[in-house]
Amino acid sequence: MEIAWLEDFLAVLDEGGFSRAAERRAVSQPALSRRIRSLEQWVGAALFDRNTHSVRLTAAGERFRLVAEETLRRLQIGREEAFGAAQAASSALRFAATHVLSLTFFPRWLRALEAAAPILSTVQLTADNMVACEKLMVEGRAQFLLCHHHSEAASRLTNDAFRSIHLGDDILLPVMSPTLQPRELGAAPFLAYTSESGMGRILAAAWAATGTRAPAEPVFASHLASVLATMARDGRGVAWSPLSLVADDLAAGTLVRAGGTSDEVPMEIRLFRPKARQSPGAEALWNHAAGLSLPQAKNAVSSAIVSSGRSS
Repeated sequence: MEIAWLEDFLAVLDEGGFSRAAERRAVSQPALSRRIRSLEQWVGAALFDRNTHSVRLTAAGERFRLVAEETLRRLQIGREEAFGAAQAASSALRFAATHVLSLTFFPRWLRALEAAAPILSTVQLTADNMVACEKLMVEGRAQFLLCHHHSEAASRLTNDAFRSIHLGDDILLPVMSPTLQPRELGAAPFLAYTSESGMGRILAAAWAATGTRAPAEPVFASHLASVLATMARDGRGVAWSPLSLVADDLAAGTLVRAGGTSDEVPMEIRLFRPKARQSPGAEALWNHAAGLSLPQAKNAVSSAIVSSGRSS
């Protein structure tokens, strides 16, 4: 079995097809198909359902996907640790965070951690959409992921290979410009999240769990909550935004709440990590984060909630 076969297998899933995966892997489509067949022969089972036009895994493929992701992630971590073994204690701490939390939560939370215990390593933060952040974690290119979480929303990290701690809370609520005041929430133009967005995933899952009908066809879509909040501020429609992001707007009156409390979605702020042991610096940070009391961590968003005129 060759490592390239695992990378080919995951590339087909990431790209949604053999043709685009072959382009990404810089091989011809027939060559990639042959390598996938070789992998299936090694596994002893078909991994893809070839009776459909779309890329769909068989039951064996679904089970093997977790193995492939974990294998590549462990190899990446092992390679980095072997390369930097002599300097492991001072190696950089690599965080991935969704865009909103990189701005609203991460700086204050890091300050609270540093107040509890000095962080001697360099901290590297990559801010991106949820899909990209999950990919960084699965591939072992980030040690921690800071993101919003909802129990109904699926995640690539809610399996036996990862664990998480609850750091704080936030609210996803509909907001609009005070100049745009339709009688009903459903009458306002809808500003939506694209499929890469973790917020969009949470909102869709919450609506599905409560049987809430999604708004009409959106007039605008983006994976960035900050962009949707800007469009809402400009009077373009209603957007579901994290309270931590729009609290100042609500306090200033440049945005107002749309709908009622039943239209709001409570969310957790969670820190994810692999279950496998990491570098000494990463393990030390995790222990400090786990030991930091939840009320202390929640200070990173509690001030925003109070400033909007509503307690959490």
